[in-house]
Amino acid sequence: MLNKNIKLIIAGLIVITSIWQFTENNIGNGIFLLLLTIIPVFLYYRNEFILLAFLKLRKQDFEGAQKWLSYIKNPESALIKKQQGYFNYLHGIMLSQTNINQSEKYFKKAIELGLSMDMDLAVAKLNLAGIALSRRRKLEATNLISEVKKLDKQNMLKEQIAMMKEQMKRI
Repeated sequence: MLNKNIKLIIAGLIVITSIWQFTENNIGNGIFLLLLTIIPVFLYYRNEFILLAFLKLRKQDFEGAQKWLSYIKNPESALIKKQQGYFNYLHGIMLSQTNINQSEKYFKKAIELGLSMDMDLAVAKLNLAGIALSRRRKLEATNLISEVKKLDKQNMLKEQIAMMKEQMKRI
């Protein structure tokens, strides 16, 4: 895996090579190299291992997603802030199946670092509300569920929110 700064250096070198190709009247090569610059810039903002882990999670392959995430050795230096948020978000989702205490830590860190999509933020907060309910912290769970309602604009989490409210009535 390449460091985030190395990806930008590679993009810069490709642009310089493209400019050199333009000055040598190799217009086609220059245009191709400029288009090729898109790849390292895209991978700077969207880490390849996180993308592959998301693909594995869509197929419910938690072991495969964990394998791809394990390739990221030092997330603080290899990932930008939003990617670190998604790195922690993915770990939280995978650990929520087995270890609730650790998943809470990952979800809180993901929310702190920031997630790009409102739906991802809503899912993280919904999981935190479930963890708070399991620990009998009703006020915290109520606050988190109200935040989830605001973030869930397409009403995709409506059933889960209703289930949480039913559980809150029992506590």
